[in-house]
Amino acid sequence: MPRSVKFRKVAGGVAAAKGFSAAGVRCGLKLKKNALDLGLIVSDRPCSVAGVFTTSRAAAAPVGWSRDVVKRGTARAVVANSGNANACTGERGARDAAAMAIAAGQELEIDPDEICVASTGVIGRPLAIDKVVAGVLDAAEELSPDEDGGAAFARAIITTDTVEKTIAVRLIVDGKVVTVGGSCKGSGMICPNMATMLAFVTTDAAISSAMLQAAVRSAADVSFNRITVDGDMSTNDTLLVLANGAAGNKRITRTGRAFEQFAAALEFVCTHLAKMIARDGEGATKFVEIRVRGAASESDAVRIGRAIGNSPLVKCAIHGNDPNWGRIIASAAACGARFEPAKARLSLGGKLAFEKGVAADTPLTELEAAMKPKDVAIELDLRLGKGAATVWTCDLSREYIGINADYHT
Repeated sequence: MPRSVKFRKVAGGVAAAKGFSAAGVRCGLKLKKNALDLGLIVSDRPCSVAGVFTTSRAAAAPVGWSRDVVKRGTARAVVANSGNANACTGERGARDAAAMAIAAGQELEIDPDEICVASTGVIGRPLAIDKVVAGVLDAAEELSPDEDGGAAFARAIITTDTVEKTIAVRLIVDGKVVTVGGSCKGSGMICPNMATMLAFVTTDAAISSAMLQAAVRSAADVSFNRITVDGDMSTNDTLLVLANGAAGNKRITRTGRAFEQFAAALEFVCTHLAKMIARDGEGATKFVEIRVRGAASESDAVRIGRAIGNSPLVKCAIHGNDPNWGRIIASAAACGARFEPAKARLSLGGKLAFEKGVAADTPLTELEAAMKPKDVAIELDLRLGKGAATVWTCDLSREYIGINADYHT
């Protein structure tokens, strides 16, 4: 990230950028009374579009539809529902995903092929498409370019999340004020290999679809691809970014200073949202940052970070304020990455716990104290090379079991 890039946080989320409006309404998919469950984002002009999606072989119907939109390179709107994933629903699911785009297209007078769709919720249940279509019509009437529109959209896409997740920043690109705003949802079934469950970013930057796709994939790799709550990938994982060019900067079509500035802002937004997901993990009481350095390669550092973050034993120890460093070393050593115990150093909350293949001399009471804060840092220096990566996760509590035992029924 260029050192001279400066951001200013602003309100509005996905509605913060010029030319974008958003809304969130209730269409009746969620059982909870008055819960918003359908969101809409619309640009007043065509946008370059880019995205990354789940690698699951059971990808949901909306993923297939939106992949096709991204391949064509132009979009104007996004329709997203919560309360039903429209996944594993066969041919009917594909028709319902198309129906969402068609309904929005008719109401907004936009080609349905320029409308992305996304869904999240219970897998395997047919979508109540009549409710969704009615919700699309309601959302179109509620569209707002103000903070309220972005906030309503953020509320409409959440499921087991305890908070809405949104951010927007402004910066100067090519002498013009550019805004990048985003919103996401995710709390459980989080271990993506592309993005997260659902994430949407809008920007008024002028940038080609090819360069936008490059920036999106790079940002996803160091943000959404570095979080884990429970080690499970969703069938619906989607990250979509729309850029409408309303900021008036010279269109970015190649690498260079302008691209670096925009990419830095996009990475900042995506990283902020990704960390919010890890912090809001189902039943979570602690946010955990796992910093791996000195690895033989960056891929080894990521693999080790994910292995530690995915370990139920490590996560339970963190929940109980237990500095059981043996679980961390065991996870790192078993994941297939290069690991030499005699060279490694492990610290918990800044306190040395393991070095030279054995326990460090740090008193147990100090290690226990280091585990008590709500934010816990795990630092592992492998001393094997220059590879480094940071992974974010949370602890594993009894509440996680309760949430997921009752989620379907």
